[in-house]
Amino acid sequence: MSTSTDTTTGTGPVVLFPGQGGFDGAALRRAHERHPQVRAVFDRVDTVADELFSRRLSPLLLEASDVELPKLLADEPWVSQLAIYGAALAAYRILEDEGLRPAVLAGHSLGEITALVAAGAFSVEDGARIVARRIMVIAESEGDGENGGAMVALAADPDRARHLVGLIGHPLLSVATENHDTQTVLSGPYEVVASVKAIADQLRISSLKLDSAFAFHNPALADVAPAFASFLGSLDRRPLTVPVYSPILGRFYEPREPLAERLAEHLTQPVRFSAAVRELRARGHRTFVEAGGRAVLTSLVSKVVRPLDAADGSLTTALPTLATGQGGALQLSTTLGSLRTAGLTGGGEDGLRSVRLHLVPDAPQEVFEAFWNAHRAELTEVAAGRLREFLDAGAPTAGADGTAGAPRAVAADGAAVPGREELLAVVRGIYAEALEYPEEVFTPEALLEAELGVDSVKQVELLARASRHYGLPTRASDFRLADYGTLDKIVTLIADELGARRPEPTVTPTTAAPTTPTVAPASAASAPVSALPQPAAAALPDREEILAVVRGIYAEALEYPEEVFTPEALLEAELGVDSVKQVELLARASRHYGLPTRASDFRLADYGTLDKIVTLIADELRALQSTGVAA
Repeated sequence: MSTSTDTTTGTGPVVLFPGQGGFDGAALRRAHERHPQVRAVFDRVDTVADELFSRRLSPLLLEASDVELPKLLADEPWVSQLAIYGAALAAYRILEDEGLRPAVLAGHSLGEITALVAAGAFSVEDGARIVARRIMVIAESEGDGENGGAMVALAADPDRARHLVGLIGHPLLSVATENHDTQTVLSGPYEVVASVKAIADQLRISSLKLDSAFAFHNPALADVAPAFASFLGSLDRRPLTVPVYSPILGRFYEPREPLAERLAEHLTQPVRFSAAVRELRARGHRTFVEAGGRAVLTSLVSKVVRPLDAADGSLTTALPTLATGQGGALQLSTTLGSLRTAGLTGGGEDGLRSVRLHLVPDAPQEVFEAFWNAHRAELTEVAAGRLREFLDAGAPTAGADGTAGAPRAVAADGAAVPGREELLAVVRGIYAEALEYPEEVFTPEALLEAELGVDSVKQVELLARASRHYGLPTRASDFRLADYGTLDKIVTLIADELGARRPEPTVTPTTAAPTTPTVAPASAASAPVSALPQPAAAALPDREEILAVVRGIYAEALEYPEEVFTPEALLEAELGVDSVKQVELLARASRHYGLPTRASDFRLADYGTLDKIVTLIADELRALQSTGVAA
């Protein structure tokens, strides 16, 4: 059968859609505040949830303040599945409306359904019906609790995992997903998975039982596949508008692919994600964008391509969307900026399109244009009048991140522009650490792309890191990355931008807190050009932010899914993290926040959960701030 390679010649990135675990509630809510596509997608998912379960998802996901994946998994089975589906599709709609034109779409497990919907094969509503029916037939087949199925992640390659499956010899134990060379997931009956974990522990293979009520991609689901296929066959099917690569089939979908049969077969077949990434990379794709929550696939792609990039000297970039980074920032914003600067999106230059997206995102562009042309004068007059009223009432100022009243960032030392040698050393370190190259290869005049193989998307990401380090604002839309192709030019750029910064005018505080008086200069001419305002004490991260950071550090180091690191999970007794590894991981988290070495009488046994570790770090950060030590 042909793989339809003629449909894979696009120059855009590969867009990936996550499956189990691909949900970040905080990131989704932040995206909802800024992007109307989130509400538009979930309004359509809500019609199906209401139709099938007499319940809507939007109030739970977009209006509550603390809904994360563990809470969704504790709810009815369909809730987490539709949440993952809707979040991924919303992220894709945002990317698409920004002008992204992907070369290929691909999904991981559940994400393959999302990929087909994004490619136009099914409507948003029918995609939600497929997701819901899929989890319903699995639940009917398996039951729940200890009578149902389970999944376990092994720190082993697929071949070793299959040897373990053969050793146990149970007909319903199988490889479910091949994520990368050191992570394979098995699925099977609850008691058999418990045996797998016990044997893996004896063989010194790290293992972790996943927080999943069912055994996905398992032979036990063969009995329900025909009924599922029959349901799928009743839905309207449309042609694909973007090529879709299947990690389950190991090939592209054909234009006339019998999707009902294929999606039913997926119930029993494994996901070979690592092989799919290698195949797409071999076809020349070097930029992967994850449309969905948590950056689960972003991390997997990085692990798969790292040895390949090292072998051929190229660089593959993986970018997240609905995930939160340092300080709780939405990584979608950084990714959009990177794609825009690299010329992979349209940059949102169509102002009328932006108005439509904020007001009526489901309206066709041509209909909105006709409406706008008919009522432009009236709408402009109303908007101008309301804006004047808003300003006269004392509108709040907004920081760079859109938060009202947020202070502007200042240079790292808070007083003067660092010297060129210091800037070069810092920037070189940032680039070397991110690319895992020796620092000495980053000479001032080395051409980043031509000599070091750093593509434009990665250059945007690295320049953004360096800029954030010095608290520099987002650059203008006419910024040309091509003008800064060496570290020497980047250092000049950063030095010039830092030198151009001026102290902010003093703002009258809204509380009675005492302020330190300032002395005005004798004249404007006497003010030093390079002077920068002294920074106020940095705001301490809250518990939710610290938990997200620490969870990410532990998950990446142990190669476990982040969702298993619940605040109360016992690191050793439940997750199998021995004391030596706990010491190492706590040290990593402490270094992240610049915490000093602890006293010799520190007792690791008192901090056996992430909740306790978060409390420790929060207390130590407060103590550092009170003594004036920079964290």
